[in-house]
Amino acid sequence: MRRSAGEISFQTFNYIVLTLLGLVALFPVFYVLVVSLTPYIELVRNGGFVVFPKVVTFQAYAELLQDTKIMRALANSAYVTIVSTAIGVALSMMLAYGLSSRSMPGRNAILLLLLITMMFQGGMIPQYMLVKSLGLLNSYWALIFSGTVSVFNVLVMKSFIENLPQNLEEAALIDGSTEIGYLFKIVLPLSMPIIATISLFYAVSHWNSFFEAILYISDTSKHPLQAVLRSMLNTPDPSEMGDMTIVVPTESVKMAAVILSIIPVLVIYPFLQNYFTKGVLLGSVKG
Repeated sequence: MRRSAGEISFQTFNYIVLTLLGLVALFPVFYVLVVSLTPYIELVRNGGFVVFPKVVTFQAYAELLQDTKIMRALANSAYVTIVSTAIGVALSMMLAYGLSSRSMPGRNAILLLLLITMMFQGGMIPQYMLVKSLGLLNSYWALIFSGTVSVFNVLVMKSFIENLPQNLEEAALIDGSTEIGYLFKIVLPLSMPIIATISLFYAVSHWNSFFEAILYISDTSKHPLQAVLRSMLNTPDPSEMGDMTIVVPTESVKMAAVILSIIPVLVIYPFLQNYFTKGVLLGSVKG
């Protein structure tokens, strides 16, 4: 079918706008990568702004990999993210499965309570007092239990399960299966797209979290990577320190740390992309 001149012009305009938006979104990441690969002397000579460095060096990354504090923070982030994601997905799955049954007693009341928590939160001080009363200060569990279950993720997973054919449950119960058996043998395998989606949501949220570590953890050896990165970025540039002899990270090292913090997400996402897209689409069909 031949397209009209107006359709071609409109499509061309869309391509131009999307290309510009893509460049605007990618430029900060590109600039951070360039700075991390640029020698610090060249950065100082160019006033801190370099788009195409004359010399490319991996010295900043070498310094990071030799820094035990960074490596320990990376391990802390990985541990907290993996454990928090596993617990969050398991609890969300069980809660969503129960709420997906319209015959569940008190279903509407529970849904209302969950929606209220999305609009009104307890606040920072009550949360701190709760963590302290549980004896979780300076513990990894303070980070793991913080935001373990997201109501939004539960509702998305509930919508996905509700879209599964009802005759599957009827056939399973007729064959003698229990509710638990139906959940683990039928619902769970069919829910892999939404599980991958929710896992990515939880993992990215916990990986990028730093405020809870600053609030609950005073032992810096237990800080995750994002908290250490925040501390590095707030450190003055060496060129602004004058004759002071304090060792501080250069801009190249800071930007290398930023790149290091986003690499895990960039590596994992391609493997979950198909599941992620399918899970988001199917999970948003029903509200």
